[in-house]
Amino acid sequence: MSKHSSVALVTGAGQGIGRGISLELAKNGFDIIGMDIIHDAENKKVGLFEVKEKVEELNVSFLPIQGDVSSLEDHEKVINQSLEGFGKIDVLVNNAGVAPKKRLDILETTPESYDRLLSINARGPFFLTQKIANQMIKQLKENPESKPCIIFISSISASVSSPSRAEYCVSKAALSQTARVFADRLSEYGINVYEVRPGIIQTEMTAPVREKYDKLIKEGRVPQKRWGFPEDVGKAVAALARGDLGYSTGLILEVSGGMNISRL
Repeated sequence: MSKHSSVALVTGAGQGIGRGISLELAKNGFDIIGMDIIHDAENKKVGLFEVKEKVEELNVSFLPIQGDVSSLEDHEKVINQSLEGFGKIDVLVNNAGVAPKKRLDILETTPESYDRLLSINARGPFFLTQKIANQMIKQLKENPESKPCIIFISSISASVSSPSRAEYCVSKAALSQTARVFADRLSEYGINVYEVRPGIIQTEMTAPVREKYDKLIKEGRVPQKRWGFPEDVGKAVAALARGDLGYSTGLILEVSGGMNISRL
């Protein structure tokens, strides 16, 4: 595998937003390390190996790695396999995340659901970033001209209340602050850190509430009056990974069709 192209590690790369990010980065010449909890080499219709085929059609490499972002033991394995494959990690995209298995009013939220979401959506990315940031610092000592960066995929739920999935909102708010603190700490090394906040994106995660969101969009909750798609998020990530906004570490980039606009 190439050790010259820029290399991006995307967590949760097998479907949804992670798939969209992987494809857009590949279009921009990045070799991709795709991490996902499901690693089924026999399944070429959906999952990591479907993404691998699509990425490799773009004449870049794709390394599929099985890993659970909530498992700190898996972090070491993923980093070791990434370095064996490419010798470096230039970009980390913290995308993997989950929604509650069942939406419950905040007055009924269970400790089990809260712990699950915080473990996967906040704690896992925090410690994976810690490890990869230290690897990037080592790489900079060897190649001071490199421009590594880290991108967190949070959600408008980091700042918008949804009482029927409070634990999701809390986990994304925690992830947002994680991005901010890493941006601050890593600025001295020239490692830029960004947060991308998707709005209502058409993925497997939003499929169970498709009708609800169709209605909200029709009623004008989204000024641009359409669903977002994984490629919308992927294009934003690609711009950041390319360095197009190089003087903007700590930036929160919302990809929500204008839901960030305060309106009467």
